[in-house]
Parts: sequence; structure tokens; C-alpha cells
Amino acid sequence: MATVTSSIEVQATPERTFQAFTDLRNAAGRVRGIKKLDVLTDGPIGKGTRFRETRVMFGREATEEMEITEYLPGKSYTVGGISCGAEFATTFRFSPAGGGTRVEFELDFRPVSVFAKLMAPLSGMMMGPMKKVVEQDMDDMRKIAEAG
Repeated sequence: MATVTSSIEVQATPERTFQAFTDLRNAAGRVRGIKKLDVLTDGPIGKGTRFRETRVMFGREATEEMEITEYLPGKSYTVGGISCGAEFATTFRFSPAGGGTRVEFELDFRPVSVFAKLMAPLSGMMMGPMKKVVEQDMDDMRKIAEAG
């Protein structure tokens, strides 16, 4: 299993920051890396919400279906899915920090298909670019949270 982590400081309350990060219905217009995002389930965003996200990754357009598997309002949420023969879980944690919020990100990636397992030794090369993509997304969401 490969893991990538990062964090960012946001000058907004944990509640406001969490709201900005989980506003899936407006993400495509706010996050540069997302070309399209369709929420596939009705009702408020929370555990069990499924969505389809399209973005350009490694020079190619990619569409993935994901689900929120854990959801603690104002504190954390986890998005999971399967991509290219690997299961992934992306967790965002929100905690008060110096009048604002510290957002911690963790991506766990586990190969499940035979091909993904064979390619696992090369997955380390993809983790750096993946981290940059998520950090850019986090910076876009930081700006939304701070704008109020």
C-alpha cells in the first residue's frame, strides 16, 4: 500500500473550511483541476454520497466514480473508489489552528488487480504528481473558504 500525505493552513473556521471542501455540487466551477462533477445521489452531501468526477490526469481526461465512505461534519470525511485496478481512500481532517483551520490530507492506494499489483513498484513515481494535484485542489478550496 502506498500513502501520500499533505496539509494546508486555512484562515477560516473548521466549519466554513469543511463546507468549502465538501461542496461537491459547485466543485467544477471552483477547483481548477475538475472539468466536471456530477453528484449521483439525492439529498445532502454525507456518508454514502456517490459522484462522478472528470479531470485531466497525466495529460489524459479521466472520469472516476467515487463515494463518501466516512463523514464527520466539521471534522473529517473520506472518499473512496477504485481506479486503474487499485482501491483508494482519500481522507481530509479539519482541526482548529491559530484562529483558522489545519486541513490534513491522506491518500491510501492499494493495488487489487493482477496488473496493478505488477505495476505497484512503479506507483511511487505517480505519487508525487498525485500529491501536487491534490495540493492544487486544496489551495483552490482554501481560497473559497477564506473568501467566505
